[in-house]
Amino acid sequence: MRLFILLIFITSFADLANAADLTNGSLLHAEKCTSCHDTAAYTRENRIVQSLPGLGTQVRFCKDNLGVAWFDDEVDDVIGFLNKNYYHF
Repeated sequence: MRLFILLIFITSFADLANAADLTNGSLLHAEKCTSCHDTAAYTRENRIVQSLPGLGTQVRFCKDNLGVAWFDDEVDDVIGFLNKNYYHF
């Protein structure tokens, strides 16, 4: 039963990443994320993010710490952009 719930959870994140507006995610990323770090944070061997749910957690963490006023769909756009271009979960 736990495995079934986990699979549904992971699938729902995959659906969000596929439905994201990647162009908007790219713009939002360039506007807010690159002020703190460059893309090496996503490609280094010891990167923090190890899964799609973890990517969502990290994007929300950064958004909240910076006080960025993104809507949920904008967060999903950034997650989708990062996943498509760097993480490939």
